[in-house]
Amino acid sequence: MGKRDTRFSYANPIAMARARGPRPSDGPTIQDYLNRPRPSWEELKQLKEQKSKKGSSSLAAWEEQMNEKFREDLKKHRDKVLASQEGQGSSSSSLSHKKKKEKKKSKKKKKGRVSYLLFAVFM
Repeated sequence: MGKRDTRFSYANPIAMARARGPRPSDGPTIQDYLNRPRPSWEELKQLKEQKSKKGSSSLAAWEEQMNEKFREDLKKHRDKVLASQEGQGSSSSSLSHKKKKEKKKSKKKKKGRVSYLLFAVFM
């Protein structure tokens, strides 16, 4: 293979960069960033208060309207439930107990049917 041409001296690029010195930066330095002007604690509190006061009046009106509708629906439902409880008296708990028993019986019947069907299919 060929040898390096010795007519020109070899210039190490890293050594040349070090000899030139540090590159001037285009943007702000870290010191500039740390020394930038900042708002005081009182100014921050004032900004926060101004933002919280703004809000949307139409959004507030809509929320209030929805709250009123919800209250009306809640009152209607409450009246309906109370009326049904007054009409039934203490029998409501016994009815729910009977319904639960009926559901359990129907589930047992269904389970029995399925196992019988499976037994019949494999025979």
